[in-house]
Amino acid sequence: MNIIISGKQMDLTSGIKGAIEEKIGRLDYYLHPETEVKVTVSARKARHTIEVTIIPISGPIIRAEDSEESLYAAIDIVYDKLNKQLRKYKNRLQDRHQSNESIRFDGVDLNNEDDFDDEDESLDIVIERNKKFDMKPMSAEEAVLQMELIEHEFYMFRNIDTDEISVVYKRKNGGYGMIEHE
Repeated sequence: MNIIISGKQMDLTSGIKGAIEEKIGRLDYYLHPETEVKVTVSARKARHTIEVTIIPISGPIIRAEDSEESLYAAIDIVYDKLNKQLRKYKNRLQDRHQSNESIRFDGVDLNNEDDFDDEDESLDIVIERNKKFDMKPMSAEEAVLQMELIEHEFYMFRNIDTDEISVVYKRKNGGYGMIEHE
């Protein structure tokens, strides 16, 4: 596993880097040796934030972040979140494999971000970020799993049944919803 650690608004000491590598390194049980793990540590006032993004060779991108007063507490919490997500994903894969169903997460790339500053003076709407990614056909259940793994509130995907673009989302009262084109 290739761990890339970067700091925003703070200098990373060898002790901090060592603690991160030691803790995140425990996840190698679930990951391919060539998996890339990006860790970003930042500090703002009395809060330390750690964000970890796991970019596997094949499979879904997995992400977790936390902010705490203690950086080491934040590292522990992020590790626990990632461990739980990876365990859940591995169990789902095993369940699907045993039932001969497939999960399609090949080629998902959520890292293609293009920031642009096109501002129209007549509008108050400013698009601050644009994301593009390849949408492989998948079921709504697979889309919900992907959404949970990247810890987002919604997920856009190509529905394998209709070949149309659909969106799944978390409902405030629990459960999930899906938006489809008519």
